[in-house]
Amino acid sequence: MDTITNALSGFYNTIAEGIGDWGLKLVGGIVALIIGLWIIKIIMKAISKAFDRSKVDVTLKPFLVTLVGFLLKAILFISVAGIVGIDTATFAALLAGVGIAIGAAFNGSLGHLASGVMLLIFRPFKVGDLIEVNGELGFVKEISVFVTIMETFQNKTAIIPNGTITANKIVNYSSIGNLRVDMPFGIKYGTDIEKAKSIVSDVLSNDSNVLKDPAPRVAVNNLGENGVELLALPYSSCEAYWDVYWDTRQKIVEALGKAGYEAPLPQRLITTTN
Repeated sequence: MDTITNALSGFYNTIAEGIGDWGLKLVGGIVALIIGLWIIKIIMKAISKAFDRSKVDVTLKPFLVTLVGFLLKAILFISVAGIVGIDTATFAALLAGVGIAIGAAFNGSLGHLASGVMLLIFRPFKVGDLIEVNGELGFVKEISVFVTIMETFQNKTAIIPNGTITANKIVNYSSIGNLRVDMPFGIKYGTDIEKAKSIVSDVLSNDSNVLKDPAPRVAVNNLGENGVELLALPYSSCEAYWDVYWDTRQKIVEALGKAGYEAPLPQRLITTTN
């Protein structure tokens, strides 16, 4: 009986010691995790401020911040696993296995990640550019790991997966630095074409939103069924595009109206025979 009692007592003491030792390690791991996350938060704020002060491209900043944060957290989790008592090599292998499983489950997301890297390497556009992609027209606000964020002219925020961007046509309106705004208008046959061109040229020259270089031009575009089709070709900055598209067009219409020019209306010549 004493032998059984001693054996049970020894077994109990062994379990108690083991649980106590593991419990201390677990508490230490939780404390290390909390402190580590707090330190990482401070480090990330410092890195973000350093990027703001440095000449790091604003296009690269979100990607680099995300990458550094991921690496720091991965190192922290491996360190916490070592404190708890999990073999580091085993834990790293476990993370690799989990990573493969997650990668298989989120195959599309990995494609967006690869596309994000391609956008940062080949640089078809950068933050601040006016682009058109996937049916959206707007200014690029951020290129992150998985998505690109755009702000449209309607003040809408468009969040587009990077894979969708690289798989479709990209139109960058900011590459050259200015945009041509084509403005067709018409005058009746028999009216003074040169005078009309001069009136429109004066409107373009006096418009502050129209660039002086490249210089605007007014030309005959076509001889239509009802009148002469002219074309005003002013250039503007990307930011002033819609101001020229709407406001300058209105100024042209008003100037031609004051000069006595009327819009060409459909005409039909009817002849009679006796």
